[in-house]
Amino acid sequence: MHKNEERTSLNKDLPESERNPDKRASSNRPTVTGFHQDEDGHWVAELSCGHTQHLRHQPPWQSRAWVLDPGQRIEKIGQPFDCGWCAQGPVSDNLGD
Repeated sequence: MHKNEERTSLNKDLPESERNPDKRASSNRPTVTGFHQDEDGHWVAELSCGHTQHLRHQPPWQSRAWVLDPGQRIEKIGQPFDCGWCAQGPVSDNLGD
């Protein structure tokens, strides 16, 4: 019989397995500072990093009914938010020479 040795693909202490691959500490995550509606009436979150993020409620593709309720939107202000733009890094890293 052949013994099957299972090995993990990544060790927990390797940088590849960090929760935030862009090296930001979780405490430095941007927070929601407010909301506004775009020209089409969709809600947009304003983030402390200066970026914005559309938060559409379009079931079944996007289910965010909370964004339609003013009280629930207010509860999100000050909450951490994973900004996709910040995770991409500086724009110059994505451009060629």
